[in-house]
Amino acid sequence: MSAPRAEGGAAPARPDTPCVAVCSTTFDEVCRGCGRTVAEVAQWVSMSAEEKERVWVRILAQGYPRRNT
Repeated sequence: MSAPRAEGGAAPARPDTPCVAVCSTTFDEVCRGCGRTVAEVAQWVSMSAEEKERVWVRILAQGYPRRNT
């Protein structure tokens, strides 16, 4: 089942960031809360809407964001 599309067939409405304030990259380069890599977190504000959407699609498919991990 795909995410609902925004009006006009655009990408679905998303929060400004996948961050859930459970920030931890203790064991690898992926945040245990939001699922983004360290580089994606650092570059998020400068990413295009398309780049952000690709990250959203990947992290949602992987079961992120997670508030309690």
